[in-house]
Amino acid sequence: MNITWTGTATATSSVSHGSETRGLITMLRRETIIGPNYEPVTIPLISGNAFRGRLRRVAEQQLSEILQYRGRLTLAAAAALRSGGSLVKTNAAPISGSRLARLRELIPLIGIFGTAGAGRIIDGCLQVGKLVPYATETAHLLGHDAPLSVQDLTQIETYSRVDDAHRHDAAATADDAAGSQLQYRLETFRAGTTFDVWLNLTSPTDLEAAFFAAVLDRYSHTATIAGRSAIGHGRLRLDVSSPTPPPTIDWQAEIAANSAEAIEALNQL
Repeated sequence: MNITWTGTATATSSVSHGSETRGLITMLRRETIIGPNYEPVTIPLISGNAFRGRLRRVAEQQLSEILQYRGRLTLAAAAALRSGGSLVKTNAAPISGSRLARLRELIPLIGIFGTAGAGRIIDGCLQVGKLVPYATETAHLLGHDAPLSVQDLTQIETYSRVDDAHRHDAAATADDAAGSQLQYRLETFRAGTTFDVWLNLTSPTDLEAAFFAAVLDRYSHTATIAGRSAIGHGRLRLDVSSPTPPPTIDWQAEIAANSAEAIEALNQL
C-alpha cells in the first residue's frame, strides 16, 4: 500500500534557494519545462532534495528524543541519520538480509529516508516531489489557474554586511564602518508564492507510516525551506493531506521498547 500526500506550501516570507551566481546576484535554481505553448520555458523552483533534507532533520530530532542517543553514537551513525551518511571503505561485510531488515524495523527514519553506511546504499521508501510554483507557465502541469508569471513571483533582495576581518581592534570610526560594508544580492521567491507539494511512501510499514505522519505534523508547525532561514527566509505554511490515513499506533512506545538494540544496530553502520 502506498500513502500519498498532496497539497500546497505557501511562502510566508521570501524564499532563497541559490544556484548559480550571475555577477553579484545569487540566482534561484532553475529548470526547463515544456510550456503551455509547447515551447521550452525556464522556471525557478525548489528542489525535492531541499525539501527532503528539512524533513529528515525533523525526523532525526524526533528519533533522538525517543532513543536519547546523544553522545552514544559513532560519527558514522550520526551522519547516517542526520545527512544520509557516506560510503567509505570497510573490511566488514556489507549489511544485508536479516540484519538490514532488523535495522529498518528498529529505525523508521532509515526505512523512510534511506542512508549510506556499512558498505552499501540503503534505499528509503519516501519520494519527494519538487516544489513547483503556481504560475502561468506551470498551470497546465499542475491543473490550477494562476494569474502571475514566474517573473512576477520573483524579486532581487539586497543585503549588506560589515567586513572587519582586516581590523584588529574592537572600535571603529564612522569612516571605517562605512568603508567596510559589503553588499550582496539574492533572487528570491516573493512571500505569498504558492508551491505544489507531493510526497509518497511506497509500501511503508505501519511504524514508518505513523512516524512519518508525525514528522509532517511537527514540520508544519515551524516549516522552513531552502537557505538563509537564520535571517528570515523560507518560512512556509504547509497544507497537505492524504486520502489514505496513516495507521494510528503508538510509534513512540514501539521505538523506545528496543532502544538499546537500536543504538547498537546504528553503531554498526
